[in-house]
Amino acid sequence: MKTIKGPGIFLAQFASDAAPFNSLEGMAKWAAELGYTGIQIPSWDRRLFDLKRAAESKTYCDEILGLVAQAGLAVTELSTHLQGQLVASHPAFDTLLDAFAPRELAGDAKAKQAWAMEQLHWAAKASRNLGVSAHATFSGALAWPFFYPWPQRPAGLIDEAFAELARLWTPILDAFDAGGVDLCFELHPGEDLHDGATFERFLSAAGNHPRACILYDPSHMVLQQLNYLEFLDLYHERIRAFHVKDAEFHPSGRAGVYGGYQEWIDRPGRFRSLGDGQIDFQQIFSKLAQYDYPGWAVVEWECCIKHPEDGAAEGADFVRSHMIRVTDRAFDDFAGGAADAKRNRKILGL
Repeated sequence: MKTIKGPGIFLAQFASDAAPFNSLEGMAKWAAELGYTGIQIPSWDRRLFDLKRAAESKTYCDEILGLVAQAGLAVTELSTHLQGQLVASHPAFDTLLDAFAPRELAGDAKAKQAWAMEQLHWAAKASRNLGVSAHATFSGALAWPFFYPWPQRPAGLIDEAFAELARLWTPILDAFDAGGVDLCFELHPGEDLHDGATFERFLSAAGNHPRACILYDPSHMVLQQLNYLEFLDLYHERIRAFHVKDAEFHPSGRAGVYGGYQEWIDRPGRFRSLGDGQIDFQQIFSKLAQYDYPGWAVVEWECCIKHPEDGAAEGADFVRSHMIRVTDRAFDDFAGGAADAKRNRKILGL
């Protein structure tokens, strides 16, 4: 068994134009002071990281690693969540997603897609140059507007969407494979890959690609009323990244899993700071240890109530208190003995 690495923290929700959140050096020192040992870097934020330069220059990546190490940290993964969203997007989202790409590409869906795919290829090279083993992203959404089967979907519509997803992502998966890095899709409502069934469908369409992996975030499963513990039993072999994020779900006579278009504060399903929600992290960490999860436990703060800096401050201790130093021996070794074939046959009456 392996002991999970951590605690790490995803920097995206904290980055801003105010110090110390406007530079990687400042954020690394801030995270270290809170007790974190790793940081997950949003690759789209030029205040923190230059993705193109990282893809082209091992020297630049060594400088990044040195800067982070100086604070006593490691880089856990890079993230391309925003770019991944643009790899495959239904036209209904075009205007909404203008903010995810350079301003000059606004209104040009094909240009945004091409930019995003280039970004993912850079991310594969940058991840290799940084020496990380996993990468975090989103799948994008071609079929999401049709997630509910009414109006009735024409036969073959979803098959066609997933075939296109596989066509778009396979060259990117190949690029990550060349770099020895697992590409981990965060299963998330709003993405075509949002649960186990959709991940299986994509995996089949992509020829069971060895680098098609999962970023496990139980909060998104609570909001979908998915069994997040059984999910680990089913898909642990493909889980290579982990966001530690809490959530709660309180259905009412007014609203359920769809939320009634309400603001986050009023929705039955809400993200919460660690320890304030309903997720059984003790069981999650136990199962991840049992299944030899090889990666990091990375705090992702999202909460509609608590201040982000308080959530971050509490997160490191929360993760550390749940991490399991796995045993190197069986608890009943004291009562056993060395293997002896002759004795074993005698015990069996043979």
